[in-house]
Amino acid sequence: MFIYFVNLHCSMPNYYVTLEAAWLVKDVKSVDDAIGIAISEVGKRLNPKLSKVEVALGSMLCPACGETFDSVYLVADTALVGVMLEIKVLNAENKTHAAKIAKAVIGKPLADVPLKAIEVVLKED
Repeated sequence: MFIYFVNLHCSMPNYYVTLEAAWLVKDVKSVDDAIGIAISEVGKRLNPKLSKVEVALGSMLCPACGETFDSVYLVADTALVGVMLEIKVLNAENKTHAAKIAKAVIGKPLADVPLKAIEVVLKED
């Protein structure tokens, strides 16, 4: 017989986890259209169960000049859009655990979408 004890007096910390997702948009004519479609499609997949997830366009740094630019690449009417997803993870053991929880939770409705944890920040009370 296995008994799992939970210490209710000791709470684990909460984290904000930011994931980067690679979203493919087909049959699109402009970067602006690709961004709008990607954000909309991700939002539809996450709602209503994960409506607390913040969805935004990702950005990249230019290796040559250091300027930031939108994370969108458009070729032959097909775009790859970098989408940022931020979620609050409660009661995680550490940053690695928080990132795994975020990937598992967000990964379910975004099946077959590459996800990468890019930032994990301890939530201060």
